[in-house]
Amino acid sequence: MQLSLELLAPARDLEIGIAAIQCGADAVYIAGPRFGARVAAGNTIEDVAALCTYAHRFGVRIYATLNTLLTEDELPEAEELIWHYYRAGVDALIVQDYRILDMKLPPMELHASTQTSIRTVEKAVALEKAGFSRIVLERQMSLERVREICRAVSCEVEFFVHGALCMSYSGECYLSEHLAGRSANRGCCAQPCRSLYDVYDADGGIVARQRHILSMKDYRLDSHIPELAAAGVCSFKIEGRLKNASYVKNTVRHYSDLLDEFIARNPEYRRASFGKVEGGFCPDPEITFNRGYTVCFIDGKRSLWNSQDAAKSTGKSVGTVRRVDYAKNLVEVETAVRISNGDGLMFAGNTGEPVGMRVEVARGDSFTVRDASSLRAGMKVYRNLDVCFERELEKNAPRRIIEASVDYHSRLGHTRFTATFCDGSVAAVEFDETAPQALNPERARAMLEGQIGKVSGDIRFSLRKIDTDRVYSYTSAFLNSVRRELAEKYTPLPGNSVPFVKGDTSGLERQGDSGGVLMKSKYCVRYELGLCSRSGRGSGPLYLENNGHRLKLEFDCKNCEMSLSL
Repeated sequence: MQLSLELLAPARDLEIGIAAIQCGADAVYIAGPRFGARVAAGNTIEDVAALCTYAHRFGVRIYATLNTLLTEDELPEAEELIWHYYRAGVDALIVQDYRILDMKLPPMELHASTQTSIRTVEKAVALEKAGFSRIVLERQMSLERVREICRAVSCEVEFFVHGALCMSYSGECYLSEHLAGRSANRGCCAQPCRSLYDVYDADGGIVARQRHILSMKDYRLDSHIPELAAAGVCSFKIEGRLKNASYVKNTVRHYSDLLDEFIARNPEYRRASFGKVEGGFCPDPEITFNRGYTVCFIDGKRSLWNSQDAAKSTGKSVGTVRRVDYAKNLVEVETAVRISNGDGLMFAGNTGEPVGMRVEVARGDSFTVRDASSLRAGMKVYRNLDVCFERELEKNAPRRIIEASVDYHSRLGHTRFTATFCDGSVAAVEFDETAPQALNPERARAMLEGQIGKVSGDIRFSLRKIDTDRVYSYTSAFLNSVRRELAEKYTPLPGNSVPFVKGDTSGLERQGDSGGVLMKSKYCVRYELGLCSRSGRGSGPLYLENNGHRLKLEFDCKNCEMSLSL
């Protein structure tokens, strides 16, 4: 039996969800009108239903995010929303608040959000016992820990492989709520980890000034797909429900191609959905939004995870500034790539904030900008908006094709065309014959094969078998109508689901209590600043200051863990 692997894509809205499916997603997660962990990415139930209808044509599953902590008076509305999702065709709910388990729920799957902070075997086992059919693991985790959890549970395991990283363990960050009154667990994170901070030691000495010291690079585990699959991960998740369409298209196509290549070498696996993605643009994850990439802790080793140049997108490195003509706002660069009018560039030096600007007029390895006064020779140049690639994404979209084999059977004047689709579903067109017998049987067979073996909409038909006691002469128009009718009759088989059945919830602790700690993380400011106490270069707490706020960093070196508190 083949093991099913799923590529799970984010969708800010219906349009992006459809684009993700066209580019190869096996599942899409999307928010409805309320209670999603990205409050700015809400959608109507009607749009969620439309996405479900489109997705199910390809066996793609839709997961609705209901992954915020709820207030007591929101519980009835949340329960009503869950039933709306069920009627819309949603396949599973991604949830954080355990009180949802006590509601009267429709027969649909519940997935434990990464916001439930799953990073131990004990937590994973408790969630499975409670009735969750899938758990979404914490990102700051080693491959060995992922293996341990997969071995300990029989439910599905989902793991992030790409996108932005929270500095804190998921679901355990209270920094935004403390500083800005906007709770990350209520979908309103103000992203204070992307802000600038001064760093002080315990004696008040300055360690670093105005650094994005809590801002992490983006996650990228494309080279670790085989190990994660072998460990037991079945769903590979891309972060980004606030990202635009070009980001989703590019990233989904990249990982979909990688999964296809992996499965081609390992036939014991298969994709969770069907429909072959063909043609279109060539993906490149370096081009779209990123703060630089890291594998974080997946290899079990400490490395530099800080997005040192900026908390915003750096994009792809394209070269170095060679000369600046300030009178003409002309910049010359050492580069091997073509720079185009309208490209977005970021210039980074050894000190100070990176500078972003648009290219006005490009001429080979030189271009003009509106104001070059802040640029200097030697600055690194990154491109975070490639207009040629953006046009390629728009003009050269891939197609997702459903394969269908057609058997032709005609005996005693009765004919039947039977189409078997790639998901195993079957459709047929049959009739009593009125067509004349063919005078040229060979030509008639070629006509039959040629006209049936075409694409109707998103279905590619091929004639697999001819079984007949007489060869008939059909017109091309008639055979085209048969093919179109087969396409119209296509109804995908329903996917497998594991309806929620409440189990033992006694092992689930109460959520939302910070205990005075604003966040915990594997990320380590001391290490990032070259002051790791294990190297003998530092010890004791550090302090962060930003806009009048003072925060304390403490370090548990035995467990290689950092905490931030008041």
